[in-house]
Amino acid sequence: MNPMPKPPTMKDVAAAAGVALKTVSRHVNGATNIDPALAARIATAITELGYRHNLAAASIRPGRSAKVIGLVISDLANPYWSLLARSVERTLSENGYLLMTVSSEEDADRHRLLVDRLLAQRVDGLIVSPPRRDTTAWAAAAAPLLPVVAIDRPALSTPPPPAPVQDARADPEAPATSPTEPDLASNASAEAKRRPHPPLVDTILADNAGGAEAATRELLRHGARRILFLGDSLELYTMRERHAGFLRALKSPAAGADSSVATAHTAAEAADVLAALLGTGRIDAVFAANNRASIGAIEAFTRAGTRLPLIGFDDFESAALVRPAVSVVAQDVALMGEAAARAVLARLAGATPAPATTTLPTSLILRGSERP
Repeated sequence: MNPMPKPPTMKDVAAAAGVALKTVSRHVNGATNIDPALAARIATAITELGYRHNLAAASIRPGRSAKVIGLVISDLANPYWSLLARSVERTLSENGYLLMTVSSEEDADRHRLLVDRLLAQRVDGLIVSPPRRDTTAWAAAAAPLLPVVAIDRPALSTPPPPAPVQDARADPEAPATSPTEPDLASNASAEAKRRPHPPLVDTILADNAGGAEAATRELLRHGARRILFLGDSLELYTMRERHAGFLRALKSPAAGADSSVATAHTAAEAADVLAALLGTGRIDAVFAANNRASIGAIEAFTRAGTRLPLIGFDDFESAALVRPAVSVVAQDVALMGEAAARAVLARLAGATPAPATTTLPTSLILRGSERP
């Protein structure tokens, strides 16, 4: 078997173009003050030899950049995260950067390993969605080394407090309950203490609480009084914020309503949870706190041949295809990705303001499913 030929080097390009090695180096690294005739000869030699510049090796040298940004998200299979990753990638690509995307799958140990691996790969910056149990000091360790942006969730230094709510899935016969006032107060206090002030790194969030409150008020306006909060674990920052907005609406003087909480990570789990509650009289409306919960709710309604008023958080492709179409709290996921990418680029360009939190607004899109 013939040995694989060695890839061409910068020296090979210089010899083929008849120029100095330093001139080739300047050309491949983007210098523009090279004689056009020499630049054309170098470009021709690069094409003919099939030379590829080794950015990873170049980034090891002081002052050099790999032009790569790392993105750590929860789950690329979820349309929310894939849309966000595409937006980040588009903005970075327009500015000459490559995006390396990895999924933590909400596992804190895997998340820490992925951040360590990306740092070892000498990426120029990190955009990170922290995992649900963000118990490691990864942000404090990484921020002094390179630009870091937290997206969708803030970078926390301690684990979230336990959620003082009853899971409706645990006991289908139990009455629907809400957290007591002392529980809510202690939970809010723990949340405030856990949030970095000022933030550890630049942070891009959506107005989760405001969006959830608006959706819940709309369900109340149409007569709902026993609303189910159906979503992922309240260990997740976004779920806690949405639950807080949900409770805020229920506590309004005119509400006179009660609630229960059910957790489900997948659409199938959400469908099973809701199917067990339909027809029991325990709930008369559903706030689906993420897109998977909304999809699960639709499946449960289809199975049962009946439905309840429903509003979901996060829009999804099939929301407008069912009847009635699903009303949603929409966040601008593309804008969130673009904002995170631009925050990293600004830091790379030398911007040095104190880390800041940007909260993007949400919008309530009513399509009919909010009505009985």
